[in-house]
Amino acid sequence: MTAKISKSDAEWRKQLSPDQYAILRRQATERPFSGKYVHEKSPGTYACAACGQALFSSDTKYDSRCGWPSFWDVVDGDHVELREDRSHGMRRIEVVCTRCESHLGHVFDDGPRDKTGMRYCINSLALDLQND
Repeated sequence: MTAKISKSDAEWRKQLSPDQYAILRRQATERPFSGKYVHEKSPGTYACAACGQALFSSDTKYDSRCGWPSFWDVVDGDHVELREDRSHGMRRIEVVCTRCESHLGHVFDDGPRDKTGMRYCINSLALDLQND
């Protein structure tokens, strides 16, 4: 079981940049192709930018051409929670960090068929690449 991190809104605002706060704590989305990890190819582990929990491996990252970093699997299924998201008149599945409950992005079932078939479409500002 992942140890939960609970902080006040003021603590999150102090820790995160305004753009990170908007994405991680208020479920905003960065503009497509604007994130620093969209075209990143360095090896490592992508962790939650809010709490440092390992989320995705560079081994599962691929170019989906959607404008956001995409992964076909998570490092550990206990590290993310999938929630129904009906905001903005759409029906999607939100990806949330289980440790700090930060919004990461969304997952879709149009990923590589020779892998999991999933596309975790994640905001760069929600991630921190830790080189192995």
